[in-house]
Amino acid sequence: MTTVAYPEFRPAALPRWALVRQRLEADELPDVAAATRAALDPVIGSVRPGTRACVAAGSRGIDRIDVVVKAVVDRLREAGAEVFIVPAMGSHGGATAVGQLEVLAGYGITPGTMGCEIRSSMETVELGEVAPGVPVFVDRNAFEGADLIVPVNRVKPHTGFSGPVESGLMKMLAIGLGKQKGADTFHRQGYDRFARLIPAVARHTIARAPVGFGVALVENGHARLSRIEAIPADRIETREAELLAGARAAMARLPLDDIDVLVLDLIGKDISGTGMDPNVVGRGKEGGGDAGPRIGRIVVRGLTHATEGNASGIGFADVALRRAVDAVDPRKTYLNSITAKDVAGAKIPVTVDTDEDALGIALAACLRVDARTGRIVRASSTKHLELLWISEPALADALATGRCEVLEPPRAIAFDVDGMFADDLPDTAHGEG
Repeated sequence: MTTVAYPEFRPAALPRWALVRQRLEADELPDVAAATRAALDPVIGSVRPGTRACVAAGSRGIDRIDVVVKAVVDRLREAGAEVFIVPAMGSHGGATAVGQLEVLAGYGITPGTMGCEIRSSMETVELGEVAPGVPVFVDRNAFEGADLIVPVNRVKPHTGFSGPVESGLMKMLAIGLGKQKGADTFHRQGYDRFARLIPAVARHTIARAPVGFGVALVENGHARLSRIEAIPADRIETREAELLAGARAAMARLPLDDIDVLVLDLIGKDISGTGMDPNVVGRGKEGGGDAGPRIGRIVVRGLTHATEGNASGIGFADVALRRAVDAVDPRKTYLNSITAKDVAGAKIPVTVDTDEDALGIALAACLRVDARTGRIVRASSTKHLELLWISEPALADALATGRCEVLEPPRAIAFDVDGMFADDLPDTAHGEG
């Protein structure tokens, strides 16, 4: 492919930037398997020998999710249960049974590693209506094959709406276990109804399906597990709201209120449901939600391996490298985006071949910005915000937060012979690139 360059948009001078470390909430569980087993102690007595137990596992890039699910499976089997796993991820994995198995395998969840069967199907059972014209669906394998359903999911702010409960066990019960049909049904109602709809649907499901308890996970600012709780079904809604408040307080954010150009090395479904978290960048969430900073332009450099071509959210960027666009799987991206009723997130940004052109075009497309004094931030992803490149015009504001320190003094923003950034981010390789 012929490389197209845009020298007319390359500024005569750029500001220098410095490598900065941001201090984030860092409480972390030292032994996730042991913590999971301990969390199950108060509820495991309800499991009788011979119980057919279904563990519902999702598709996000949750820290050590394979360790958690394995510990849940083992503890259930020790109690005498016959255990199997189902994917509970709505339309992810291309909305196919094989695709959802592949997503789980990408997180280390396979029959071999878990020591039990994984039953993957897109078939569902309808559990009636939660409101006129709003049917409720649940995975057929879970509903018909289990006496006990145990959802396992991370509690965190959602990427599309704000409410008392957002992303977590309630959402998995309402949408994840509903497969593509359930996800499509509820997204048709619009995010403006989710704050009321998700709790109503989850309550409906709990009342009609054998949900005994759920395992809630909370991560710290470094996206590492900090809390694991097993919650009886009748307390999930109340306790999840409490855990959400803690998760929101702990999540990593950008240390600036005003950014001209944000460069993201990676986006993907393992980073956020929308590739880049709207709670961090302030784009793509109805009503603003946990509004992020004012960002003039966003550049995306690549997709994570784990997203497997699902580029949902790339449309919230303004400029993308061609390598990111070439990695897009249209089917997976469109299925996910259309199911979520978010076609804007699947649009392709201005596409260029090099970092040099991407940064130049992004700065040129800003209003009232002189490239020499541009407030530029580069992060490996919206999930990993500990290490950042921050340009000198914004550096004083970042340091004034009291949670940032300079690791390497300002240097020129340099490019190699291929027009790519000469400086790397030490935390880019989190198993995502």
